[in-house]
Amino acid sequence: MSLIVANDLAKYFGGQDVFRGVTFALARGAKVGLVGPNGVGKTTLLSIIAGLDQPTQGSIFRASGLAIGYLPQDVRLQGEQTLWQAVLEAFAPLRRTELELRHLERLIAESDELAVWRQYEECQKRFEAMGGYDYEWKARQALEGLQLGDSLDLPVSQLSGGQHTRAQLARLLLQRPDVLLLDEPTNHLDLQALTWLEGFLQSWDGTLIAISHDRYFLDAVANEIWDLSAVGLERYRGNYSAYEAEKVERLARLRRQFAQQQEQIRATEAFVRRYGAGQRAKEAKGREKRLSHLERIELPPELQPMRLRLQPAPRSGWVVLEAHGAAVGYDSARPLFVTGDLQLLRGERAAIIGPNGSGKTTFVRTVLGELPPLDGRLMLGHGVVTGYLSQAQSDLHPEHTLLEEILSVRNLPLGEARSHLALFLFTDDDPFKRVADLSGGERSRLALAKLVMLGANLLVLDEPTNQLDIMSRDVLESVLEEYDGTILFVSHDRYFINAIATQVWAIEDGFLRSYNGDYDDYLAARRAALEEQRLASQAGREEPKRTSPRSTRQARAAQREERQRSERRQALEAEIADLERRRGELELAISSASLRGDVDAVTSLGREHESVSASLESAYEAWAEVAE
Repeated sequence: MSLIVANDLAKYFGGQDVFRGVTFALARGAKVGLVGPNGVGKTTLLSIIAGLDQPTQGSIFRASGLAIGYLPQDVRLQGEQTLWQAVLEAFAPLRRTELELRHLERLIAESDELAVWRQYEECQKRFEAMGGYDYEWKARQALEGLQLGDSLDLPVSQLSGGQHTRAQLARLLLQRPDVLLLDEPTNHLDLQALTWLEGFLQSWDGTLIAISHDRYFLDAVANEIWDLSAVGLERYRGNYSAYEAEKVERLARLRRQFAQQQEQIRATEAFVRRYGAGQRAKEAKGREKRLSHLERIELPPELQPMRLRLQPAPRSGWVVLEAHGAAVGYDSARPLFVTGDLQLLRGERAAIIGPNGSGKTTFVRTVLGELPPLDGRLMLGHGVVTGYLSQAQSDLHPEHTLLEEILSVRNLPLGEARSHLALFLFTDDDPFKRVADLSGGERSRLALAKLVMLGANLLVLDEPTNQLDIMSRDVLESVLEEYDGTILFVSHDRYFINAIATQVWAIEDGFLRSYNGDYDDYLAARRAALEEQRLASQAGREEPKRTSPRSTRQARAAQREERQRSERRQALEAEIADLERRRGELELAISSASLRGDVDAVTSLGREHESVSASLESAYEAWAEVAE
């Protein structure tokens, strides 16, 4: 059964076509990844599907009573309630039933009338059927999964932009609408939250349309890909990897059919010209009529990719970067993390991963020499020339034109500077735009245009795929794969890490650990390590000797002691979970304060982080004693 059906949708803004010829039927249970280049109208189409915008032409039908949940890219929760209160609004009907139940409980306490008891029983059944006894647990699970578990009491007016988006996502997931529409849901999520969201959506039995440039996410979640272009919507079965393979085959087949049809058209037109006025004029007119009714095959528009090209890197020394017990952070008594003995050799490519707030950008600043290590050593090798791409593109000046930005790197002739910008799809009057007027994707392309002019042999990249569409990410990957220098990069894009990385440097529990290979190799190594720990724990645990109790009193004492140990273990596990959540919140706050340059806040938060870490270590030790 189709929940939403669209026929020949088109959208125009003024005289400009956004898209046309969009036809689809959304089946119940489908999990759709909506892809296409930046600016093709994906967000506009999603807004039309949600009923928030209207097509210029065409029709769209939704099943009667269909509940649609929509997550736009930019979300701001309103009001003065806390995050917890805002998220619980997802259960508004259930909570009204809960209030009714509490009211009936008070009436029962004051009266024993049979009618009140019957009302109470009926209300209790409804409350239970609606999930009334575990809705708060579900809400906590969603907030924990999206890394918001430590911010429950925070007023929504104090949430960051990313926290607003994650809170609204949690609320939508808890509402469990018939159709969920998500516009770039993986923005603002670290790897742990991404993994949780993927697991939730995989097990969810609802219907989903998600716009995403995260190819790993689309592989994990989607069972159908919709490819939007200016001339229509192409549908593909399977996940993103299946779509990529089928698209190549489908485009090759379409080009063959187009070539055959063009040959048929040319032959028919030649026949009409030759015999239109002769003895075979009737046949010629018949062919001309059939030709006029021929449904022409239309090739999709050829999209112009970035023509990114990195200059050959000057040769550096063999050891490009090395660290020996380097403490990274702002307070030597409370570093964000400590490295072991690390080396990055010439030609290697290391991906830095870790939770939000763990210190990835702080480490990058330390590598660049903007911050000194708090302890230990961290140094660049001989002949290393760095080129830095910041996550916020902080080296771009809002009031400069694009030409001025390029000329600030190297004084080129104007024609050559414009030609360089054209390689990054800035043509016509684009070079005279102000940086402040650019979109996020355009800012990323301009930052890349400046980076490639530097002639660096160590590229330091902080979230380089942010704001880039999939085609631009593919171009960036292919260029970096061919780059003969060394790369150190921060990224949440697991597909990108798999394509580029030869090492993964993971921030884990206050240490920076190195793993050989790409992201999938890192996951395999982590699973193997955990399994090895489990087996070692089992092997080292001796079966306790059992002695028969001398009396019933001794048996009862032993049972009571075991019960107390179990209760103590459960209490410690709950305490550990709370402390881990608090430590994660502090790490995020320290990172935010460090980016603001708020030294007092970093110091204060660092002291609390040290206290919480000490308490957590004590709780771990107590749990280990109880669990033995």
